[in-house]
Amino acid sequence: MKSPVHRCRDVEHGRGQTATRAGSGSNCLQPEQRIPVSKDVITSSSSSAMWFIRDTCGIVCAIITWLLVFYAEFVVLFVMLLPSKNLTYSIVNGTLFNTLAFLALASHLRAMCTDPGAVPKGNATKEYIESLQLKPGQVVYKCPKCCSIKPDRAHHCSVCKRCIRKMDHHCPWVNNCVGENNQKYFVLFTMYIALISLHSLVLLVFHFLYCFEDDWTKCSSFSPPATIILLILLCFEGLLFLIFTSVMFGTQVHSICTDETGIEQLKKEERRWAKKTKWMNMRAVFGHHFSLMWFSPFSTPDHGKAETYQYVV
Repeated sequence: MKSPVHRCRDVEHGRGQTATRAGSGSNCLQPEQRIPVSKDVITSSSSSAMWFIRDTCGIVCAIITWLLVFYAEFVVLFVMLLPSKNLTYSIVNGTLFNTLAFLALASHLRAMCTDPGAVPKGNATKEYIESLQLKPGQVVYKCPKCCSIKPDRAHHCSVCKRCIRKMDHHCPWVNNCVGENNQKYFVLFTMYIALISLHSLVLLVFHFLYCFEDDWTKCSSFSPPATIILLILLCFEGLLFLIFTSVMFGTQVHSICTDETGIEQLKKEERRWAKKTKWMNMRAVFGHHFSLMWFSPFSTPDHGKAETYQYVV
């Protein structure tokens, strides 16, 4: 497996070296060392700006996600908890379920509306590259699709139409790429959806047992056929999303711990960046100090803006 340094990509060298462009006589680069260039020099810090992808499929999937959560909310509250004769049971479970659902939707919103780490589009101009004043041995790569200066570990997304730093994958359910800046929110989203799915299934079991022991007409404010249909649909939804989000949560945590994105694993790209401990990788995504803020979608982690990537040759 050849190192990515050998791949065919547009490149601009520092002064004193030749430039190789797509369409020229030789499209492939010669083996050479890439001197690290701070990503702040070639990327924008737009993670705090509003971000939204106008993709029809993604928007529909995001709306469906919210509707499914609202459906679970409706069944849990109005079919199972409010008709319950045990007030403490209803208050405790209602508070817990609503808190988890709120955190899930907040995480979904942050994952969808946060810039995942997009590289400035169209900044690979001759004037801008010259303004970087690259030294001999320093190189920057250009993406031929979005005409941007492409930092290491960035990949182009055909849906976002941008190069995304540390892109893991494009998720239609959050209508966005999962990348360097929003991976925390995506992990929280999958975790909280898995938790409310598990919680709803547990409530379902207890409610079915209660209805079988008591009269079906008294265990719900709805008619018995309507109650059964609503509970069965919630059961299918809970099982489906519990399995799906649990698997996604596990793969994301594994990806973070190994410091290898989904695309890098799929393409089996050779590691060209410094290896860190699992704890350091977790801190890089969720924040530098472990606290309850790790589990808050309202806390913006420091992703290590001074970090640089380099090839190991």
